[in-house]
Amino acid sequence: MQMQAMEISFEFFPPKTPESIDKLRATRAQLEPLQPQFVSVTFGAGGSTQQGTLDTVLELTQHGLKAAPHLSCIGASKNGLRAVLNQYRAHDIRHIVALRGDLPSGTGEIGELRYACELVSFIRAEHGDWFHIDVAGYPEYHPQAASPQHDLENFALKVKAGANSAITQYFFNADAYFRFIDDTRKLGVDIPIVPGIMPITNFSQLMRFSEMCGAEVPRWIARRLDSFHDDKESIRAFGLDVVTHLCQRLIDNGAPGLHFYTLNSAAATKAICKRLSI
Repeated sequence: MQMQAMEISFEFFPPKTPESIDKLRATRAQLEPLQPQFVSVTFGAGGSTQQGTLDTVLELTQHGLKAAPHLSCIGASKNGLRAVLNQYRAHDIRHIVALRGDLPSGTGEIGELRYACELVSFIRAEHGDWFHIDVAGYPEYHPQAASPQHDLENFALKVKAGANSAITQYFFNADAYFRFIDDTRKLGVDIPIVPGIMPITNFSQLMRFSEMCGAEVPRWIARRLDSFHDDKESIRAFGLDVVTHLCQRLIDNGAPGLHFYTLNSAAATKAICKRLSI
């Protein structure tokens, strides 16, 4: 099969134990030959993994990978954000994934910036065009959005504030992505919008994540996965079929890339890319 020219990227999260550090290093070594355009590294709510994010980003760059740290504004002060951005710039990091972040529970502080569009504006005001800025898109709409139209308008505000490109929340319904693209184009959005891809390896984990982030797992997929019970091999095989088919349809219809949520594991992402001949 002919190799497909497709830009791919991966998301990692900062490891917290010696075992998870070793696992991420092994994952990086396995995925590195796929030549990702970049790898992103998540950032805990209120900056709870700030140092871990920086440490992970720096280690990845030492292996020749372009790393894009996530940065969230909820619970952060402008001075705190300024310090983080200056630190990344000092290390010649030129790519940021700018997010609102999760709202704090209880009496947690919101911070000086309430929305991702404000964070994008702040980064541009502080650093001009130094950083390539990615923002998040929600084909099935943000779970806290007042309405689908309101969510689309908020997305357009992030782009107007200076975002260069976007990565979507994961989804399993390709039509939701295509409709999202059409709707945002009607609002004047012309940046690349890369679909986020979640490999399926664990049914209960997938349902828990999807409940938290508002991603819909189609009933036919959920029922099939549930029917396998604890048969991990059947779940893996079925998940590989479903996600590979989704990716191929996205590629065939002009998606500008694929961004894989690896969960710091290589096997499923590698298998999908092999099937796609990427």
